[in-house]
Amino acid sequence: MTDSKTIHILWTNDNLLTSRLMVMMYATNSMTKALWDNVTVIVWGATVKLVAENEMIQEEIKLAQHTGVKFSACISCARQLGVIEELEALGLEVVPWVEPFTELVNDGKPIVYM
Repeated sequence: MTDSKTIHILWTNDNLLTSRLMVMMYATNSMTKALWDNVTVIVWGATVKLVAENEMIQEEIKLAQHTGVKFSACISCARQLGVIEELEALGLEVVPWVEPFTELVNDGKPIVYM
């Protein structure tokens, strides 16, 4: 198996401008410019509600997905905020992230915190 260049973006900032002009811009451009082989955006905290409710962000997620960006949301946050179905309808994986995230950190994998 070959090592691929993979990055995870931990998206916890529900500020609309930061979400659009940093998270979505970096994730999408990273794939279209082939800066990374794999980009996964981890949607955690208040951001799960932003994604479930904001149509502009939903459209940007669809565009990013089209370039190959993967999105995965924290199931605990989604459950507490009542948005699991909305996230899954957008094509987001909704899973427990505590252990996988801890493994990424412990393994020294590239993570961008937003």
